[in-house]
Amino acid sequence: MANAYQTMETAELDAQIALLEQEAERLRAQGLSLDMARGKPSQEQTDLSRGMLDCVDATCDLTDEGLAADNYGVPDGLPSARRLAAELLQTDSANVLVIGSSSLNLMYDLVCHAYTHGIAGNEPWCHQGEVKFLCPSPGYDRHFRVTEHFGITNVPVAMGVDGPDMDEVERLVASDASIKGIWCVPKYANPTGVTYSDDVVRRLAALEPAAPDFRIFWDNAYMVHDLYDEGDELLNIFDALAEAGHDDMAYVFGSTAKVTFPSSGMAFVASSAANMREVRDAFAVMRVSPEKISQLAHVRFLKDAAGVRAHMRKHAAIVRPRFELVEQKLTDGLGGLDCATWTHPRGGYFVSFDGPEGSAKAIVALAAELGVKLTGAGATWPYGKDPKDTNIRIAPTYPSLDELSAALDVFVLAVKLVSARLARSER
Repeated sequence: MANAYQTMETAELDAQIALLEQEAERLRAQGLSLDMARGKPSQEQTDLSRGMLDCVDATCDLTDEGLAADNYGVPDGLPSARRLAAELLQTDSANVLVIGSSSLNLMYDLVCHAYTHGIAGNEPWCHQGEVKFLCPSPGYDRHFRVTEHFGITNVPVAMGVDGPDMDEVERLVASDASIKGIWCVPKYANPTGVTYSDDVVRRLAALEPAAPDFRIFWDNAYMVHDLYDEGDELLNIFDALAEAGHDDMAYVFGSTAKVTFPSSGMAFVASSAANMREVRDAFAVMRVSPEKISQLAHVRFLKDAAGVRAHMRKHAAIVRPRFELVEQKLTDGLGGLDCATWTHPRGGYFVSFDGPEGSAKAIVALAAELGVKLTGAGATWPYGKDPKDTNIRIAPTYPSLDELSAALDVFVLAVKLVSARLARSER
């Protein structure tokens, strides 16, 4: 369906472009410098966790169930930290490691291990010729960069309203033994905000890969990041794998990076008992001991999954108005023009926006000229190549509400002007 600019008479369209260009000059003169490029918590959000800094001090006991947090050892992580992670991931703490502060680091390490040493007795990926990974797109750029870094071929797979296109995933995985994995952000996916349906989770768990060393990299980064009390429900991947008889097929990741302090949280990984024996052996070479004092502070502050949920309700009270402002600004500014669509997530950190074909790079560039930094166009696709140049990731959490309002005004103006210019170029 043609958008409103495409249906205008040429004289009317030219007049609209002139008005929009005047508005752009007015905004340019304001000298704005606003950042909506990355999904970072705001200062208000990180302040929620300052009390955690008082949970470990010079006078307190630095042991956890008799194990020292202030010395080497306990390579799997403190027992209380593993129990908390297991409760969040809905699995057995015996199969959970809590290590470091970055789940992306753990993902990188497991890709590296498979690439250099192989999985479950199979040849290292580096000895198998071309290796491929499926990348639901639009998706998380840092995932794609990990596999790209190892020379692994990233293969885009379309994202729908309930998760990846499973017909395509099933076809590719069953027919091509060079496909070794798939990236997944199953709840409030980056950037679409989609939560995988029960059917998608079950179909992923029931995959019959041609490659015996195929693994699902299940990055449940936003499992507790609901905006509303009635958050999306995600089927437990461990239950789905058990039902399918494929316990070994997934690595499951999580962290407290956007629960407490980014870069100073707890990161964790879980899988089957067999997989975790292999992971422990690999990680024993890489690490002497995890950051156990940080783990101790986290458990004493958050306590358990109920404590995490209570803490995240405080986050939601801060973040929810920002997402509602995005919805309001986009609806008011673009709703009647039929030149854009966007997602309406109930959690997570992003809104996925699609403009007219061939518009995304121009919109991002124009917004930058007017003082608003956005995630680069194409970043949500492997190699930064959005085939239709439509998708832009909106990250509303970091700016203040006033800054976000100003940034969204610029964004809406950029979308209008680029859409109108595109319509004029088609005449």
